[in-house]
Amino acid sequence: MQRRHLIQTAGLSAIALATALALPLASAQNSNTFKIGLILPMTGQQASTGRQIEAAARLYMAQNGDTVAGKKIELIVKDDVATPDVTKRLAQELIVNDKVNVIAGFGVTPAALAAAPLATQSKTPQVVMAAATSSITEASPYIVRTSFTLPQVSVVMGDWAPKNGVKTVVTLVADYGPGNDAEKFFSERFQLNGGKVIEKLRVPLRNPDFAPFLQKVRDAKPDALFVFVPSGAGAAVMKQFLERGMDKAGIKLIATGDVTDDDQLNDMGDGALGVVTSHHYSTAHPSALNKKFVEAFQKANPKMRPNFMAVGGYDGMRVIYEALKATKGQGGGEALLAAMKGQVFESPRGQVLIDAQTRDIVQDVYLRKVEKKDGQLYNVEFDVIKGVKDPGKAK
Repeated sequence: MQRRHLIQTAGLSAIALATALALPLASAQNSNTFKIGLILPMTGQQASTGRQIEAAARLYMAQNGDTVAGKKIELIVKDDVATPDVTKRLAQELIVNDKVNVIAGFGVTPAALAAAPLATQSKTPQVVMAAATSSITEASPYIVRTSFTLPQVSVVMGDWAPKNGVKTVVTLVADYGPGNDAEKFFSERFQLNGGKVIEKLRVPLRNPDFAPFLQKVRDAKPDALFVFVPSGAGAAVMKQFLERGMDKAGIKLIATGDVTDDDQLNDMGDGALGVVTSHHYSTAHPSALNKKFVEAFQKANPKMRPNFMAVGGYDGMRVIYEALKATKGQGGGEALLAAMKGQVFESPRGQVLIDAQTRDIVQDVYLRKVEKKDGQLYNVEFDVIKGVKDPGKAK
């Protein structure tokens, strides 16, 4: 009897939650306010991601107004400390209590995945502005991504390296979804092009100590070390790589652009000069639109330089604004989602498309080298691969 009672209680709780999640839709549609719940890591290890995205979202609003299709835009920012349990609770509160029309942000993959079932149950569009594991968009039909995927940028490096004197590699990645993607897609492409992966190393996501891993790399003596670590951890890798004299030992550092994060690059010092990375955005991207974006961002945030997280947030706001315009301010979750799919526009990073089938971003990926210009370090683009789809979904 007790077991049956517990099952019934659990069932009722699930029904109550589902009902609560479904109810806000009608009232949110009838309101004159359009609410965007921005869930970001504003403190802790990934805090720089949260600060970049919030700053970019507020810049977009400042430039494009806070009224769209007769609706007043309200941005509600919540700090999830990049902890999935906290993300889930905040997403539920935003949907049920605050009656938000869209949830957005999501600094890391586990956070994006934690919110996905709630987006599905409540039919609330979830705009992922940062997290980059390929499979995220498959976790809910309501997820749209405006950042990038690790397979997108990793395969480009897997093509470039073997054509440029790199025959042997050790990979070093953060041990979670994006790191596993980076390792897999770089390694497969590198080996397909005739390269050899000597060893695959994974470091813990939380409080990583790179020293013992880098010592292993030094002992293995590969032509290059391929690295992926999340935004914010790149400076520590660079520092320890140089302290161990690995550059002097003839080991090249190649990486995804997270490692030479634009916002932290100047702090890495001249040891970063010459490092080649593949990524979808650089502060130094030479378009007129990007120059305007960087200037406006730095004017609004004097101590920050916009990085790839900022552009994910900025473009995410554009996707939301344009969907609201397309639905003339009347659309619920389904209509907003339909209006987000297939958007094509010029971003500070270049031309982008929200693929209507996968709801993922299609974009140019650049090869960049760290160079000094006007006394500052920049990721300077020297080649581009146009219109790259996520290889994780290309099959």
